[in-house]
Amino acid sequence: MNDTVYLDRMLGIMSGSFDITRPVRIEGREYPARGFFFSLSEKFLVTQKVNLWSARMYEHVLFMRAEQCTEETLKEAKSLIEGYMEENYVRKGEKYPEKDHMVSYITVCILSDKTPREIVLDAVRKYRYEKNYLFTVRGRSEGRLICVDLGREEITSNRSARQVLNIYKKGFGVR
Repeated sequence: MNDTVYLDRMLGIMSGSFDITRPVRIEGREYPARGFFFSLSEKFLVTQKVNLWSARMYEHVLFMRAEQCTEETLKEAKSLIEGYMEENYVRKGEKYPEKDHMVSYITVCILSDKTPREIVLDAVRKYRYEKNYLFTVRGRSEGRLICVDLGREEITSNRSARQVLNIYKKGFGVR
């Protein structure tokens, strides 16, 4: 499958709930697309003037293309999650996320034209990134790493991304 076809399908699926930006330039490199999702939950007592609690949930998805997903590609993806995306999208340059921040999922989806080596797929499966802010008083961030093998039409992900794998499988079409 072609990476452009897959990406267009995925962005079509995500466009109902995500804000999509195409293309995105980060630190001098261009990425094909970024998705942003926000959800706010609140509990009120009698009227909206008495707010008992609020919780904000975010998801940031960045798509990147690679002829073949390699160790170098994973290094770049991890750097994006743990460095740029966590600092700029979650904390917005501040020391901590805003008040009522509950969780931010930071996802990098690598579109690989050729099948990655097994050692690379194992590294994707083993990847883990979690960061708590003020002992979770200001919430937490969780890194998701997804590698889409366009040649075999298979998806490999870390444990954190397993709950969203069905969405990414829909990008291959009806099965």
